Amino acid sequence: MRLAEGMVLAIEPMVNMGQPAVKVLKDGWTAVTRDGSLSAHFEHTVAVTAHGPWILTSHEHGSQPFAGASRFEARP
Repeated sequence: MRLAEGMVLAIEPMVNMGQPAVKVLKDGWTAVTRDGSLSAHFEHTVAVTAHGPWILTSHEHGSQPFAGASRFEARP
């Protein structure tokens, strides 16, 4: 599926201190590392606009009006 204007998606990286393998617990939601190492998980919600991505969860730009999306760029 190609991204199109009007779509909203969540980017949810998980950074592990150990191996990259993860598993989901019986609750069907909680993800943990298979090797038991420490990890961190965070999320950004991104709207696809005609002017490029709008990072809705950005502390700097998340509350800006939709028309201002052209000023924002995705960050690594």
